[in-house]
Amino acid sequence: LIGEMKNVFGDDRKRIEHALAVLDYAEQIQNVEGGDPLVVRAAAILHDIGIHRAERKYGSSAGKYQEIEGPPIAEEILKRFDISAEAIEHICRIIANHHSAKDIDTIEFRIVWDADLLINLLTDYSQVSNEKLKEIIDKKFKTDKGRQIAAEMFIKS
Repeated sequence: LIGEMKNVFGDDRKRIEHALAVLDYAEQIQNVEGGDPLVVRAAAILHDIGIHRAERKYGSSAGKYQEIEGPPIAEEILKRFDISAEAIEHICRIIANHHSAKDIDTIEFRIVWDADLLINLLTDYSQVSNEKLKEIIDKKFKTDKGRQIAAEMFIKS
């Protein structure tokens, strides 16, 4: 799946590195929180797979467009592997909600959500106070392990 993701992203190192970093955190969280490792890994690798198509089609990489364009690309990729239809549907639902969290609340989704949020916090909230960071971590993270990693990474003692 990593090779397929790299093929879609081509020479876009930023997006490849982001997906691999999300995968790394997703695996760390999944080791503690549980869930289906295949679904977690696949969704982490492919969560942003629709971003280039969104940019071409809508002139924007906004999350709502990634959620529209990502699942069909992911499904096409996943069907090339020995993955059950049920797992493919779950992975695609995670991708279809990875910015909005509107239509899913499984442990696998919460893990990928937190892993992506950990990476995005590095850029989106680098200039925020400790108190505000604590509030964001408590409010936005969906797993205990994700919250713990975020606190260790971002809260200055």
